[in-house]
Amino acid sequence: MKRVFATCTFLLAIIFATGQQKTDPWLEQLLRQKASPALLNVLNKPDSFQYQLIYTRIDRDKNNRPQLKHFFLHVDKDRYFNPASMVKMPTAFCALEKLNEMSKAGVNKYTTMFIDSSFDKQSKVWSDTSAVSGFPSVAQYIRKIFLVSDNDAYNRLYEFVGQQTLNEKLWQKGYKDSRITRRFVSMNEEQNRHTNAIRFMEDGRLLYEQAEAYNSVPFNFSKQLLIGQGHLNRNDSLIKAPMDFTTHNNMPLEDLQQIAQSVLFPETVKPEQRFNLTPEDYQFLYRYMSELPYESKHPRYDTTEFFESYTKFFFFKAGRGRIPANIRAFNKTGWSYGFLTDVSYIVDFKNQVEFMLSGVIYTNSDGILNDNKYEYEEVGYPWFKETGQILYQYELDRPRKYKPNLKKFQLNYEDQ
Repeated sequence: MKRVFATCTFLLAIIFATGQQKTDPWLEQLLRQKASPALLNVLNKPDSFQYQLIYTRIDRDKNNRPQLKHFFLHVDKDRYFNPASMVKMPTAFCALEKLNEMSKAGVNKYTTMFIDSSFDKQSKVWSDTSAVSGFPSVAQYIRKIFLVSDNDAYNRLYEFVGQQTLNEKLWQKGYKDSRITRRFVSMNEEQNRHTNAIRFMEDGRLLYEQAEAYNSVPFNFSKQLLIGQGHLNRNDSLIKAPMDFTTHNNMPLEDLQQIAQSVLFPETVKPEQRFNLTPEDYQFLYRYMSELPYESKHPRYDTTEFFESYTKFFFFKAGRGRIPANIRAFNKTGWSYGFLTDVSYIVDFKNQVEFMLSGVIYTNSDGILNDNKYEYEEVGYPWFKETGQILYQYELDRPRKYKPNLKKFQLNYEDQ
């Protein structure tokens, strides 16, 4: 590690001290027994690195029904981290759910979707050269979100679902501590409350028109969220004060894990927590949550930039080598302001191993945010890789009464 982590501000300490952490001594002991000196250095500094980890053990019964058990390490729903691109995952799920609830003849995730400009700072989208058809659609945006974590794709699904509907759907499913308040574009709070008018078209014929929308429901911003010792503003000037995340997107790690679980294993959560998805929706999501950039033809990506493990942190990211053909990670990642997050379901088809890992770590030794000087490569990615490898090895050695049938997740990545 290049330098010692700076002491957190007293404001940050106060925020983090109020939470109730969940830790299973067994999980911590396992990691410490197998850890390299570098990993031990991180494990010994939970306050500096603000790491949280959820390991989910999966056991099948004789009918292949999954039983999930969670183990925690420093997990605290009140400890704020910036979720960054993690908000794209529930937004994609909500977009599919909204389509299914619209019940408009001929409108589905593949239907051409024209986005119009309806309010200040909004922009239009009437074409998409990455798509076979040349036109944008919900399906194409979801592909981009999971393949390379495309920001514009998220913005467009945010606009389709609408800020109010998006948050109400999550709250109704029990995710009361989560909120999605903004696009990934320069807009103020009021501009983010407004979302665009949208038209669904087929062969020049209007199938459905969605009016512009406004979220009139207030958010609870009573808890101030301050991170770091200083930050750069939009003019790249150093502000010697913590960065204020009070009105930013917020999604606790347990919520993110449960949201992913509800799609990967809908039978393991309460009916009210499930998304209203069709069997084809599930297969579509499984494919693009696990497909690698080089396997995609539409969109097609430059694999020197979007390498195999570009959005695969656990078990893979610390190197750019080939991912074994027998292993797939069905996941979503996020990275911003020194925070790295991954919520992943890892499958080894050859050895019939499956488990979930969800984690977040903060790597910002100088305490300055928005300066793009973070220890992702030196600390963050190796933490994900080594913890993933330790738990994978544990899973390889762990006896199971019934071997899992993983056919549901063995997909064809050839057809586009």
